[in-house]
Amino acid sequence: MKILVIGSGAREHALVHSLAKDEGTEIFCAPGNAGIAREVTTFPLVATDSGQAVSLATQLAVDLVVIGPEAPLVAGVADALREAGFAVFGPSGEAAQLEGSKAFAKDVMIAAGVPTALSYTCQTETQVRDALTEFGAPYVVKDDGLAAGKGVVVTGDFEEALAHGLACISGRTDGAVVIEEYLAGPEVSLFGVTDGKTVRALSPAQDFKRALDNDGGPNTGGMGAYSPLDWAPENLVAETIERVLQPTIDEMTKRGTPFSGLLYAGLALTSNGIKVIEFNARFGDPETQVVLSRLKSPLSQLLLAAANGTLAELPELQWSDEAAITVVLAAQGYPQDPVAGAAISGLEEAHESGSFVYHAGTKATDSGDIVVSGGRVLCVTGTGTNLADAREKVYAGVNQIKFAGSHHRTDIALQASRGEIEVP
Repeated sequence: MKILVIGSGAREHALVHSLAKDEGTEIFCAPGNAGIAREVTTFPLVATDSGQAVSLATQLAVDLVVIGPEAPLVAGVADALREAGFAVFGPSGEAAQLEGSKAFAKDVMIAAGVPTALSYTCQTETQVRDALTEFGAPYVVKDDGLAAGKGVVVTGDFEEALAHGLACISGRTDGAVVIEEYLAGPEVSLFGVTDGKTVRALSPAQDFKRALDNDGGPNTGGMGAYSPLDWAPENLVAETIERVLQPTIDEMTKRGTPFSGLLYAGLALTSNGIKVIEFNARFGDPETQVVLSRLKSPLSQLLLAAANGTLAELPELQWSDEAAITVVLAAQGYPQDPVAGAAISGLEEAHESGSFVYHAGTKATDSGDIVVSGGRVLCVTGTGTNLADAREKVYAGVNQIKFAGSHHRTDIALQASRGEIEVP
């Protein structure tokens, strides 16, 4: 099976790496990055350009296209590929509005009876002020559109919340911001693979959004993740399928915009049960790195079944009993103003220590050196018999890698490894 993966981050590196393990697959990636290029053939591509995607898929005569990032999905790249006759893993542009618009997602959740936070969609300063005042601190303020995982501010400071809300609507004729109640409780990322009818949930993970240890600093696209969640309720996956994923898929079909691909539910386990924080329309990053590290079933067969409508025919997914942890190494200045260009050393040593290094923001120079090209640079991933063992291995790998201005969190999965997470 020939598979083209579209994207350039660590999520796409994880997809490529996992797909390449399956017998009988030939993997390509566009545009890829320096790490992906070491594993498969890469091609230049503007990920949001439908014409380029169709042309490349035709040139390679692929059997399946897997679209990694949200931007090309919202731009309708999957639609163009399907119209050209290709099997595609990823929703249509219209269905991808579940991620592209927070207000749209809220509307779908309400119609489907999905438990979520109370919220207001605001387009004026008065509306923003009134909503913040009604909900009170901590304030949760979300840009309605795509923001690369950094459009959310959670703060106890009214003026900071107001400033972010106004920034989301300022200078945009269609600008909107979603203000919602704060959901207290541990958070879970649960991926649902779907063909528009059947949903198969992957193993739950937990990610870490804040830049600094102890959940300090600004929000980021994610600084680390781990799986499995031994502390989560035993019925979490079944309940999420029944109350969240399946009702959402059914509602999208009812609206005439069926959703196939990956529906990511960001959940809060509150004292009143599970509630949806947000939906994404693609694999999460960095959760994908740990979830796929534990998947024993062939990923290629899973994604193809979702693309061609035969998901119900697949056997149950099989998972490793091992724990997996990924730690993000970020560039100097990330997330506010990342600095590119620093040379990276220690990659081979990290691999030799027992970790696997997924590349995110990297590129190769003409001389063959690997340098920083983005905010999140590398995702070092380790597996072990339990979280404590995996932490030891992953940080052994992290400590081998050096580049100017590098920073990372040292507490990924620490509380869980100590059994300190409590569900209300």
